[in-house]
Amino acid sequence: MARIGAIFNPYTHTPDEFRDAVLVAEREGLPELWIWEDCFRTSAFATAAAALAWTERLRVGIGIAPMPLRNVAATAMEIATIERLFPGRLLPGVGHGILPWMGQVGARVASPLTLMGEYVPALRSLLAGERVDTAGRYVTLDGVALDAPPSTAPRVFAAAEGPKTLRLSGEVADGTVLDSNHTAAELRASVEAVRDARAAADRAGDHDFVAYVITAFGPDAESRALADVGDKPDPQDRAVWGDPAEVATALGAFFDTGVDDVVLLPASRVDLADFYASAAEVSRLVTERAA
Repeated sequence: MARIGAIFNPYTHTPDEFRDAVLVAEREGLPELWIWEDCFRTSAFATAAAALAWTERLRVGIGIAPMPLRNVAATAMEIATIERLFPGRLLPGVGHGILPWMGQVGARVASPLTLMGEYVPALRSLLAGERVDTAGRYVTLDGVALDAPPSTAPRVFAAAEGPKTLRLSGEVADGTVLDSNHTAAELRASVEAVRDARAAADRAGDHDFVAYVITAFGPDAESRALADVGDKPDPQDRAVWGDPAEVATALGAFFDTGVDDVVLLPASRVDLADFYASAAEVSRLVTERAA
């Protein structure tokens, strides 16, 4: 079923604002709140754990945490701990990270694709409670198993943009996070590339697609949304705006691409209480229309 979430943007809002934002999201009935970890801003796992502790229903997505910053065993421990504390409410994702930042902290790898190809399968295996032996270019595990794996392993998402990473995400991950600023046609091509790769790799089961979409509500919504899109071609096809009913209708084109979860990215700095209330109404409308 089509899902709606919203983002807490670490560029337009500070960590001091996070607790109030989480409580508003919970109060308004927003199903999902997504965060991401960029150097040198907010920690992904500490933030996710705090948000889950403050709430009862809210699911928290990490889209994404950079793989080069953490040993895969450490990432598995973080996810497993949070999942056992708050079962079924964490949506963990990993990605390449911004390469210059990875270089800045001495963590840049020569082949991000090789890292993902080693890291994501090892992470999924550890979360599934398996004992892992692997000796790759970047990931080495010698009989490593979690003492307390989750009773049910969460999906592991991978962020993907280019053709090679999209294919690899289909081969090794349980879901794919697609960044903002894309048209529905571009998203459809990405979804198809991932699905083709899964089929070629004989991967069984569903693959979950998450897409960030620039969104604006309220006065001057169109101009604010298009300003965030920037100078890309067909900017009107890369964002949505209006009241919740208009946004819910516009998102139909994005869901038609095969995307499962549309996560609303606030255009510029906004009042988060107003934005999350509107996003929650969009979620209700989308759910009603899908019923």
